[in-house]
Formats: sequence, structure tokens, C-alpha cells
Amino acid sequence: MGRTVTHTGHAPPPAPPAPSPRPVPGGAARNAPPNCAQQPRENLAGYLFMSPWIAGFLLLTAGPMAASLYFAFTDYNLFDAPRWIGLQNFSDMFADPRWQKSVEVTVKYVVIGTPLKLAAALGVALLLAQSRRGQAFYRAAFYAPSLIGASVSVAVVWRALFTDDAVVDRTQQLFGMDAGGWVGDPDMILYALVALTVWQFGAPMVIFLAGLKQVPRELYEAAEMDGAGPWRRFWNITLPMISPVLFFNVLLETIHSFQIFGSAYILGGQGNPCGPADATLVYTCYLYQQGFENSRMGFASAMAWMLLIAVGLVTAVLFWSQKRWVHYEENAR
Repeated sequence: MGRTVTHTGHAPPPAPPAPSPRPVPGGAARNAPPNCAQQPRENLAGYLFMSPWIAGFLLLTAGPMAASLYFAFTDYNLFDAPRWIGLQNFSDMFADPRWQKSVEVTVKYVVIGTPLKLAAALGVALLLAQSRRGQAFYRAAFYAPSLIGASVSVAVVWRALFTDDAVVDRTQQLFGMDAGGWVGDPDMILYALVALTVWQFGAPMVIFLAGLKQVPRELYEAAEMDGAGPWRRFWNITLPMISPVLFFNVLLETIHSFQIFGSAYILGGQGNPCGPADATLVYTCYLYQQGFENSRMGFASAMAWMLLIAVGLVTAVLFWSQKRWVHYEENAR
């Protein structure tokens, strides 16, 4: 028999129905992710910040490169309109004995100067990698020449050091060598230029020093326990571990050596630029003479593109060879 349950008091009123949502203008845009809405503005801001660099690249790099590529196939003297002559500039270039001399001097300078500069940089970096008093001072002192070495004033002072009866000449006389000044000697002036280049070893030294700091000390300790001497530790541990840094310095310094101009031009002195008997006639020096002294801008443009091709080939050879002597950490794993 069922039981009837009665409630006392008043029942609560029923809840009002929920209002239907009203359409909001632009609701789809408001519900969209915030990144999609802000992306065009962020892109525009990025392009605005990049616009000075883009304008500089187009006006000062890409534009002149395209113009020089066109001038390389023309007879252009900076005053008259360029006249198309095809490959005449390149054929004249290969037949020019002074162009051949400039290539010879440049290759000789690169082959001698780059290894000596890197050897000096690595040697000093090995000394500075050891903890000692005044280490910060020595680093700054050895790095300073790389900041001022490329200036015209230093090249003028360097030329004064190697003239007749100057500091270098008198030092040679103390050791019984009466060779005279290097600047006036066609056989020695190139070595004065190499000495100036080696003196500016500060930049690769800092890079070598950073690489040496990354070599684990445990490797040297284990090698010492096995009886390895200093030379063996250097050859089997230091060089392989810093080989990526060495490759980086070799690449940069080789490219930089091909581009030398100011020091070689000034070292010869007034009335005798690029050295006596073209002893310091590096490639860029001859390019400058053809373009701005002889007003053969078409010929100079062809020379510039040949230099670009040569440097590109040397760079490609270096990247190809680094597979055999550069050891990366990923390969070790």
C-alpha cells in the first residue's frame, strides 16, 4: 500500500529559461587564435625593422655586383657609356703579364702569410690558455694589433721601420748582415708585408683561445697517466679537439689574405705603389690601378669576378678537405 508524501510550505518557482545567444558582429574574428590576428602586423613590423638592411644590401651590395657583372663584358672608362665587347676583357686579362705577376704575388703571399699568422696565433693562444697573473692584460695586448694593423698609419710606420738605416736594418747590422732596408729590395719587401700580416694575429688568437677552453682537462690527465709527452698531447688531443676552430680560422684568414690591398699599396711608398719591380703587386692592387688609375673599369670588373671565382673555388676545396681532418663531436659519437 503506497504512502502519499505531502509537502508543507510553498514550492520554489521554476527557473527561467536561458536566453538564446545573440550574434556578435565579428564574432569569428574574436574567437580566432590571437596569433593569426597579430601575424600580419608582426610581419609588417619585422619588414620595417629589416628595411634599412634590405635597402643597404640592394643599393650597396647586390646592385653594384650586378653592375660590375655587366661592366665585365664591356669597354667602360667611367666617363663614356659602356660598350659591349663580350669576353675581350677576360682574354686580355689572361694575356697580360702584369696580371700574371699579380696572381703569382698573391698566391705567394697567401701561402706564406696565412700559415705563419695562424701558427703565431695558435702558439700565443696555447700560452694564454694557462692560468697566470695578468692574463687579461696579455690578451688585450696581443689582440690590439689586429684592431689597428689594417690602418694606413700603421702601414706608414711599418714602412719606416723597414727602410734603409732604420730599426730593422740596424738590427741586421748588429748580427753582421748588411742587407739594407727591406722596402727598397724587390726580394725582401714581400716578407715585410708578411711580417705585418703575422703581427696582426690577435683575432684568430682569440678564436683559438675559446676553442682551447672547451677541451676537457680529463683527456690531458689521462694522456699524462699513459706517459704521453707535451708534443704527443698536442698532436693527438689538442689539434683534433680544436680542428673545427682551426678550419674556421683557416677559411677566414685565407679569404682575408686574398683581399689584402691597403698595406701592400702603401708599403711601396709614393711614386712606387705596390712595391719596386711589382714585388708587392697583389691582385687587388693591380685591380685598383686598372680601374681607377687607368680608367679601365670594365677590365677591373672582370678581374673582380675572377677573384670571386678563385676565392669560391678555394673555399670549396677547403670545405671538401675538412671531411678528412676536421673532427666534430657528432662524428665522435
